[in-house]
Parts: sequence; structure tokens; C-alpha cells
Amino acid sequence: MDAGIVSYGAYIPRYRIKPEEIGKVWGEDGAARGKGLGILAKSIPSPDEDVITISVEAARNALKRSGIDPQEIGAIYTGSESHPYAVKPTSTVVAEAIMAAPDMTAADYEFACKAGTAALQNVLGLVESGMIKYGVAIGADTSQGAPGDPLEYSASAGGAAYLVGKERVIAKINGMYSYTTDTPDFWRREGQPYPSHGGRFTGEPAYFRHVLTAAKKMMEKMGTKPEDYDYVVLHQPNGKFPRRAAKKLGFAPEQLEIGLLTPRIGNTYSGAVPLGLSAVLDISKPGDRILAVSFGSGAGSDAFDITVTDEMEKFERKRAPLVSEMVENEVFIDYAAYVKYRKKIRRKGE
Repeated sequence: MDAGIVSYGAYIPRYRIKPEEIGKVWGEDGAARGKGLGILAKSIPSPDEDVITISVEAARNALKRSGIDPQEIGAIYTGSESHPYAVKPTSTVVAEAIMAAPDMTAADYEFACKAGTAALQNVLGLVESGMIKYGVAIGADTSQGAPGDPLEYSASAGGAAYLVGKERVIAKINGMYSYTTDTPDFWRREGQPYPSHGGRFTGEPAYFRHVLTAAKKMMEKMGTKPEDYDYVVLHQPNGKFPRRAAKKLGFAPEQLEIGLLTPRIGNTYSGAVPLGLSAVLDISKPGDRILAVSFGSGAGSDAFDITVTDEMEKFERKRAPLVSEMVENEVFIDYAAYVKYRKKIRRKGE
């Protein structure tokens, strides 16, 4: 494949809440709950942030690093399960905000937490076929968790954008593999504010079956073994699932840790693997090989075999904030501010 990653950008809101703060309200041991999930804190969008603003910031950061004229972008696809509008695309607003030309294609994607990697696959296909010169794929979410639900300890916010092209490729896509089944482990019907989930059913028949299968099939396709990779990025609904999956696959903890952000910022849903991969690209060097595997309930996984190219030596990462810098930029708030910011309580008439 000639198409690959030309640039990338990320965005993580600075507000955070700790599990202990959530537990105090619901009469639970929040610290123990957080420890059980492997989560120390989660990110929260401010009242004026949503998937559109997060996507715009991530896309702008990708463009800052690339030096590419946004008028050359031929497609923008945004994957999320938190699109602000049921009818009106996120991607058209992003296109206008980054000053892309109107002679392009734009669409929103949904597939639970793997909507962002699904968007990336499609943009790669358009660029590889020659239909467009550059395309942008975004994975972003402001994920939902009902008050008192276990999801409230993990559902967070953030996203990343990937600029795809054939010139000045900093990360080559060696291959892709997807594994998909009808596994109803997690869902939210139209009009419902919060999702429902199948409890432990989300683990074994859903997450682990799809992530492990996609990873194994990807390595089988590429003729590789875990030791052939410098880094592995796995979907991270909590801090424990990806560690367990990596161990089952034969990866060492140090191959996983750089891209494992959930312990510090929670589960960013469609932004999870794109953000984890961004964290790895922030510190990677030419020749580094990465295995990235997403997961979306419903259910499916997309796997990518990636090699960092010599172009990374000339790539100006410092033109935009690094993921580590955004993770460290923490402002902790209490539960009252949290429910206000997430609009779980509203003034009359709102």
C-alpha cells in the first residue's frame, strides 16, 4: 500500500474527575472501583466542547504539523458515537473550520468505539485508489455514562485526526485486517441519552474474541510475531482489558504502556486507539513497527500493521501539542461541576 499517515493531531480536554469523587456521591468505594477498572481519572469536556470542537482541534493540529494546504483534502470522515446532531454531519463543520475546499466528500461514521478506525480504512482506500490526494480520518467521542452506572467511572472525552496521503508518509500501512460479528454487547437506541451494556458479556464474547482474533489474523497475514513489534495499541475500555489481551497475545508490558492512556484519561471510545497510536507516534523513530487493534461493540475489530518511515526524522511533531502534554494538563473538578458540564442537570427550559 502506497497510502499512509502523512500527519496526525490529537486533542484531550483538560478537565478531570477521579473515581473517588464519583463514588462519594453514590455511596461506593470509588477508589476501589477505579482500581478494579485500572482508572485513576477520566477526562471531561467543558460545557462548550463536543465531538465537533474536539475533531476540529485534532484536525487543525494535524495540519499544523503537515504544512499541507487544506484545499488539497478530498475527504473528511469523522467516526464517533457522540455526534452532536442526529441529522447534520460533524464532518462538514470540520471541513469548513479547517478551510477545506467544497469539492470533496464528507461523512460521519458510527460503529461504537471503532468508528474512527473504520473512517481511517475508508480514507486509506480512497487515497490508495487515486480518487483523492489527501484525506482526513477522525476518531472522537464525548462518551456517555448514566449517573450511578459503572460506565460513569470510565466514559471520557478526546480524539485524534489522521491526514492520509502518498507523499511524505511518516507511517506506512503494511496491511489491514477486520473481524466482525453480530454480538450485541453494548447499545443505545435512538433518543436514549445513555447506553445499555451486557455487563460481563462485554468482555469474553465481545472484546476479547474480536481483539484477539483480529490481532492474531493480522500477524498471520503479515507473517509476524509479537516480538517483531516495538509497540502495540489495543482498544482500552478500561486499564485491565488491554493488558490482559496483550499478555494473551504474547506482548510484553513495555510494548503496550506508551499507547495505554485509559488509566489517566478514561475510555475515549472512538478516540481510544487513534489517541493511543498518536502517543506512540509522538515518541517513535524510523523503523519502529506498531500493531494497532480497535474494538467496537456490536461488534468488530480493525487491525493495522504500521511501520514508521525515515520521513519521521523531518516531521515537526512539536508544531502541535504532544499527547503526553495534554494528558499532564489536568484540572480536577468535583461531581457537581461534572454533572453540570455533562448536562446531567439542567436549568429549567434548557
